[in-house]
Amino acid sequence: MDDGLMKGTKGTYWLCQIAGWGAYCTVGVWTGVLDHGPRASVLVGYILFFAYSIGLTHLLRHQIRRRHWISLPLPQALLRLAACSVAIGAIQTALVVGVYTAIEGQLGVWSEKSSIAFLFMGVSVITTIWTILYLTMTTLRSSREARRNEMQMKLALSNAELDALEAQLDPHFLFNCLNSIRGMISENPGLAQDMVTRLANILRHNLQRDKRHTVPLAGELDAVTDYLALESIRFEDRLHVHLAVDQAFRQSLVPPMLLQTLVENAIKHGVEEVPAGGDLFIRAGVEGGQLRIEVENTGSLAEPRKDSTQVGLANARERLRILYGDGARLQLAASGEGRVTATVLIPASL
Repeated sequence: MDDGLMKGTKGTYWLCQIAGWGAYCTVGVWTGVLDHGPRASVLVGYILFFAYSIGLTHLLRHQIRRRHWISLPLPQALLRLAACSVAIGAIQTALVVGVYTAIEGQLGVWSEKSSIAFLFMGVSVITTIWTILYLTMTTLRSSREARRNEMQMKLALSNAELDALEAQLDPHFLFNCLNSIRGMISENPGLAQDMVTRLANILRHNLQRDKRHTVPLAGELDAVTDYLALESIRFEDRLHVHLAVDQAFRQSLVPPMLLQTLVENAIKHGVEEVPAGGDLFIRAGVEGGQLRIEVENTGSLAEPRKDSTQVGLANARERLRILYGDGARLQLAASGEGRVTATVLIPASL
């Protein structure tokens, strides 16, 4: 438990102690004055009762915590707590009668055994109620702390999984780009140099993104634009890019490298497989509270190539699952006329 929470818990405990016993003593003083008139024994008696009742119940709390009675089986815990409540009731009764006798010089109202028995039963019941309330509040607080710790552990695990998945994307992306550059070095060294420069820009963007697991769509579009410029050099006039993203949606948050993964997949398994090349459409918009991203390409659905690592889409789906649960999905489907569309739906955050 952190220091702030611990201080807050202690403050609440003492506030409840003072408020609870203070209210009981206030009612007792008022009733005593009505029955017996303003007497020193009534006022002093309840002031002392207030003090030692807090002390006794605080001692009980200390024993509960030190001996871990809450963790015991219910019958054992109840037996111990009932015995302590009765013992505290007996001590309170003895102190009430003793203080009254010391001040008044006689037993007075406590001369009858029935009065003492009634007093004993009353303070024992009040102490039992205090014990029940304390156990209830402690159990609820422990349950909340357990749930919070569980959520924190799940969040930490999810972040670790996301970090691992995002780190997995970097070498996959770099491998594809370096393969493209390697093919250009002997054919056109000047273009290869330009490709290296563009690759450096993409890597700079990747390294400069923050540690959050979502980033503005605008930044991802910039990186994809550089990547497509790099690929356009390799494909020459075989790749035709069409971008349709409304300016209003460019600040929507998306997982980093998600769009890059979809575009890479569209080129590698779509446009690249068509000898004449083809079109690549990138669209984004909001529908019904969800951000819809579409990457459509010339090509057809087919079995993955033997040299495919099959990392990209599986990685993207897993990251979406961790971040959004059932609130997001990624679908890959043939859209007719020799085209394939990858569609991502995630909760919109404008």
